[in-house]
Amino acid sequence: MPEAMEAVRRLLDLRHRGRAEDLPALLHDAAPLLGAATATVLLVDYAQVQLCPLPGGDPAAASPVLVDGTPAGEAFTTARVTTSDECVWLPLLHGAERLGVLELRTRAADFDELEVIAALVAELIASRRGYGDAVEHTRRREPMQLAAEIVWNQLPPLTFAVDGTMVTAVLEPCYDVGGDAFDYAANGDVLHVGLFDTVGHGIAASALTTLTLNTYRNARRSGLGLTDTYLSIDKWIRAQYPGSFVTAILAELDTVTGQYRRISAGHPAELLLRDGEAHNGWPTPTALPLGLATMLNRPPRVTTEQLTPGDTLVLYTDGITEARDRAGALFGLDRLTAFLSGQLAQGLPAPEVMRRLIHTIVSYEQGELRDDATAAMIRWKG
Repeated sequence: MPEAMEAVRRLLDLRHRGRAEDLPALLHDAAPLLGAATATVLLVDYAQVQLCPLPGGDPAAASPVLVDGTPAGEAFTTARVTTSDECVWLPLLHGAERLGVLELRTRAADFDELEVIAALVAELIASRRGYGDAVEHTRRREPMQLAAEIVWNQLPPLTFAVDGTMVTAVLEPCYDVGGDAFDYAANGDVLHVGLFDTVGHGIAASALTTLTLNTYRNARRSGLGLTDTYLSIDKWIRAQYPGSFVTAILAELDTVTGQYRRISAGHPAELLLRDGEAHNGWPTPTALPLGLATMLNRPPRVTTEQLTPGDTLVLYTDGITEARDRAGALFGLDRLTAFLSGQLAQGLPAPEVMRRLIHTIVSYEQGELRDDATAAMIRWKG
């Protein structure tokens, strides 16, 4: 215990001075205090395919590790400790957000102590990454296009959980996304969620996406309801980008009662999975796309649905269902439903289901997406 507390003290020193890139060397020096020969931070890449060593620690840990089919990947995908004869891998979780894995070369260990160390390492990565580019350099396996850089810098963490409610999202192509985005906020008992699909691609689309996201946040933080939020976003899109439009789902979930309220602005309806079965038929659209509201002389319609404990909602852009295989066949809603139902039946964590979904979509289109593909999952346990 004294040795572990000394390791904690050394790590805590990084809170007040230092960068993320200083963490590997500090961990390497502190590893003997934890009964380990080495300690290595492995961060997940943007595509969630590899776990990549944060440079500066163990020189032997210089190569990325695949997520699929490795003990390190198992710790990442299950968010549980995995072991071998010589190693321990602990998930690095910032809240519910999966950052990567802490790898310790050790034969025997006190998992309780090591989980505390892993939690502290995750907090340090999350708090230090904004002061330099080491984390970004590690996570990028190819150059990030400017449009994608703009969008990623606008997004919240991919996963968030509070009091039995989780929201988790995925985006592809992760290095060239421009027109899709999502946002959420938990305020009191209400979870606000928005999913957006901007017309076009590239810099023009990312600029419109940036305006849309920030107008959504401004309306939400000003206390506006769904209808006035829709009208505010629509007004600013028409003023700044006349002729452009954005399809969207604007939603609010009461995390206590399960009441779900939403506006579908020219967007595909959410998919509801309950007890392993799909429940479709929700009204969509209930309003014109954002930017086109004046074409109809009526306000957007807010619809209300009552969730039951254990329900799963999936919001998605048309890049998911309209993905095409080599023969031109659409991925489609039926295939999406079957995939999600099968994955959830295995008891997989929601973020892992979404990781597998986006990889399935990319594979279905032979690695070259014709359109941005984004999805967000909301799980409500009640």
